Amino acid sequence: MLENKMSNIIALLFWVLVLLVSVVLVVVEGNPVKDKARCIFPAMYNFGDSNSDTGGISAVFKPIDSPYGQTFFKKPAGRDSDGRLIVDFIAEQLGLPYLSAYLNSMGANFSHGANFATGGSTIRRENETIFLNGISPFSLDVQIWHYDQLKSRSKDLYAHAPNSFMRSVLPRQGDFSKALYTFDIGQNDLSVAFRTMNDDQVRAAIPNIIDQFSSAVQHLYEEGARSFWIHNTGPIGCLPVQTFYNINPPPGVLDRYGCLNSQNAKAVEFNKQLKDTVTKLRTKLPEAAITYVDLYAAKYELIRSTKSLGWADPKKVCCGYHEKYDHIWCGTKGVIGNGTSVYGAVCSRPELHVSWDGVHYTEAANHWFANHVLNGSLNDPPLSITHACYRA
Repeated sequence: MLENKMSNIIALLFWVLVLLVSVVLVVVEGNPVKDKARCIFPAMYNFGDSNSDTGGISAVFKPIDSPYGQTFFKKPAGRDSDGRLIVDFIAEQLGLPYLSAYLNSMGANFSHGANFATGGSTIRRENETIFLNGISPFSLDVQIWHYDQLKSRSKDLYAHAPNSFMRSVLPRQGDFSKALYTFDIGQNDLSVAFRTMNDDQVRAAIPNIIDQFSSAVQHLYEEGARSFWIHNTGPIGCLPVQTFYNINPPPGVLDRYGCLNSQNAKAVEFNKQLKDTVTKLRTKLPEAAITYVDLYAAKYELIRSTKSLGWADPKKVCCGYHEKYDHIWCGTKGVIGNGTSVYGAVCSRPELHVSWDGVHYTEAANHWFANHVLNGSLNDPPLSITHACYRA
């Protein structure tokens, strides 16, 4: 009996010792990266859609007009928001200037990177136009072409620049491998799919979309890129525009926060496959530091928390007139069903709204998202933006 008790005590002490050692290892070795010096990124190159476009589509097609940009820039700034986007907050966190759009020929400065994103962009090419459904001709593969062109042409231009000013607005060749490469794209691929495919076709299309994304990352790696910051896609079913024309849906179509269950389920599946691909890329690209950023979680968390935070209903749009079947878009005039002329005006307190225009987020929402992902708490590995050059 005594012998059995002694055996039990020894076994208990053994597991206590194992637990203590495990705790020590977690404390000492659990996340050694956070104790390292912050990364110095001399430049940032961004690829994406309107969630991160800082002037590309506005330079190529009709400029984005007032009241866009009114909160921070006090004027239109090529962004589909009242102010800054997440990519702007990333630049601030890294101590970099706001990114110039590659397609903007006026006053651009590429010495600290460039933004290849354009509103309406997709990962894979779509047989649609900007004028019909708002889909950009600058899909991800075209954005990669633009990057390649910037890299190759700037080398020659820098070498033969006639003065220091010319060199001051061009990227330095040594910075390309040290830069941070950011991605925020995929939402429009799903948007097109929802319009043109049934559920089974959407699911079947996702692997091909992810494969094309993977190819883009691998190409950049072959060109010397090493640090990647990849946003997953957000809860597209929560965008107010998705339910504008879905009046009184039957039970089960919407979740408790007014989001379309079916669309969010597809976004979750897209993100699962994206994360799996990122994991495979870490093995395939041994020198790459790839951070997968769960922006979906951040966006959905704000949407579900607006009431407790004192924000407006997340389905309420700040800029524009949207009542039942009448829809006048932000900053435009139109006639509603009863014959009244209406202007799509701005709400009194944009800082308490999630949605800016029904499709895009307010600066306040973008700032909230940035605060919840740049610290690493929703990332895999859990690295902050300032440590995204490290492989965890």
